[in-house]
Amino acid sequence: MSLVAIVGRPNVGKSTLFNRLVGMRQAIVDDISGVTRDRHYGRSDWNGREFSVVDTGGFTSNSDDIFEKAIRRQVEIAIDEADVIIFMVEAATGITDYDSEMAEVLRRSKKPVILCVNKVDSGEKVFDTYEFYSLGLGEVHSISAANGSGTGDLLDAVVGALPAEEEGEDPYAGLPRIAIVGKPNVGKSSLTNALLGEERNIVTPLAGTTRDSIETHYNKFGHEFMLVDTAGIRKKGKVNEDLEFYSVMRSIRAIEHSDVCVMMIDSTTGMEAQDMNIFNLILRNRKGCVLVVNKWDLFEKDSKTLKEYTASLRERISPFDDVPIIFTSIVKMQRVQDVLNAVSQVYENYSRKIPTSRLNDTMLPILEQTPPPSWKGKYVKIKYVTQLPTKFPAFAFFCNLPQYIKEPYKRFLENKLRENFQLTGCPVQIFCRKK
Repeated sequence: MSLVAIVGRPNVGKSTLFNRLVGMRQAIVDDISGVTRDRHYGRSDWNGREFSVVDTGGFTSNSDDIFEKAIRRQVEIAIDEADVIIFMVEAATGITDYDSEMAEVLRRSKKPVILCVNKVDSGEKVFDTYEFYSLGLGEVHSISAANGSGTGDLLDAVVGALPAEEEGEDPYAGLPRIAIVGKPNVGKSSLTNALLGEERNIVTPLAGTTRDSIETHYNKFGHEFMLVDTAGIRKKGKVNEDLEFYSVMRSIRAIEHSDVCVMMIDSTTGMEAQDMNIFNLILRNRKGCVLVVNKWDLFEKDSKTLKEYTASLRERISPFDDVPIIFTSIVKMQRVQDVLNAVSQVYENYSRKIPTSRLNDTMLPILEQTPPPSWKGKYVKIKYVTQLPTKFPAFAFFCNLPQYIKEPYKRFLENKLRENFQLTGCPVQIFCRKK
């Protein structure tokens, strides 16, 4: 899936546009410049073309502020990773030194750039946009991110600039795609090397370095799949936020192009906030998941440690806690085969198609015994269930009053499906529809 980055100096309305594109108020918007420090990611689509959007912080230079230096690096990384860049400027202030400097960076990047002039919320302000042609970035798009005017034409330009979706014969089409994701220094490179039986080149986490091919055909020990590799993000003496941003940027790409994700964490640090960000990306993209706790040989243990660690980990990732958890030491080659077996099982669960007759024979007696709670004296009757033709497990429950089936009961339905149809490691989506 293609990636679109929104860049520009502080306080031109990048987060407002991001919220409009992803259809939710996800990024914090404020009149004070520099509010966006954490990165935000979302999915958008226009005229049937789906793409990812990343909202970056404001571009600055020659600043002593540690956050602004980090933000500048993150913007550079976003430019390096993105397929299309939306460069936002503001009509009222005209071209600033920051805008000129940013335009120079973007011209050097050789990436498709859509120049977007924001806060054009009246006809008279259109005349303020013409000077932006002098930036040398081609056509100028006038929009008001706050009220949405002009965003349709902007999106037409964005979709027109996206690279064509790859078609043609793929010799490995139909093979499972497995991504190894996680924070820097959790052992992704080591696991990749252990699986492939060879040392792979490691890519430095600097913007502009040649990116290593992230796909490898794996065919050993009775397992065959495409390995989507995000190894190569190493801790350097840089601002920590740089590396975290870069790891999530890479993880987005890897996750979106995979069927099952091997999510690696460090046993000595546990499931931290950055790990949860990546785990939530897996969940949001509806991918299968295997959780690998690496460096288990460094963790001090007693007879109860494994059980207690597993319980606390499942509590941390709930409600999607039906995930295989494997404790490994990749350096000592402990339980690497278990990772392969778990990945194979999760993919089998992920791609399983359950016959409608079997679904109804199993689920309808359960639904009759434990029907949905009544709502304001109205009783919900579920009459039929079927699996939807999606890549991940999704089920439609047909009933008379779908609007009265609330989230707790949907969670009950999901749990019953998991109990009866072996969906471990797979996110399950429940839809209630009018019969």
